[in-house]
Amino acid sequence: MTGRLIAFEGADASGKSTQARRLAEKLGVECTFQFGATAIGSAIRSILLDPTHDELDDRAEALLVIADKAQHVAEVVAPALGSGRTIITDRFTASTSAYQGYGRGLDLAVLDEMMRFATHGLTPDLTVLLDVELSVSRRRLGTQIDRIEGAGAQFHMRVRDGYLKMAAAEPDSWVVVDAGGTIDEVGQRVDAAVADWLSSAS
Repeated sequence: MTGRLIAFEGADASGKSTQARRLAEKLGVECTFQFGATAIGSAIRSILLDPTHDELDDRAEALLVIADKAQHVAEVVAPALGSGRTIITDRFTASTSAYQGYGRGLDLAVLDEMMRFATHGLTPDLTVLLDVELSVSRRRLGTQIDRIEGAGAQFHMRVRDGYLKMAAAEPDSWVVVDAGGTIDEVGQRVDAAVADWLSSAS
């Protein structure tokens, strides 16, 4: 693996999809996403996000999310890195720790082991966490929400706290960016944070 993997993480409606695409265009690199970037992943996504599937067990949810990661790495991420290309992804393994671990309360160590199996141990070189107050993300979402977005305020508070704990534990490979404000304002913060990291990592 000779390319770099940059992952954008954060709560729903934190702006990570927009900022991931924006940075990829700026750097001239490929942008991808989890979950649903592959045909198999798309089928998994339709199950995970369908609000009528309220019977979906938390462990089954985690297994589906991790299955998507395995396919995404096999089809998209590993080939890019193996050919020396840098790739930016909207979500990677930290999302599972945040949502299924901190959010749902599943065992973090078990999830970590499952993700190492699914990704062949691949981890991002840099994770950009777009952090936003829950009230802001809820307002941005509006009323059309999927099954996970509708999991409730306490769930999403645990997700945010989990992200911040992970970022604090790995300051060399995580940067936290204030995701409040306009797309351009957040983008300028992302650019500065990534430029600082690239400078220190080179």
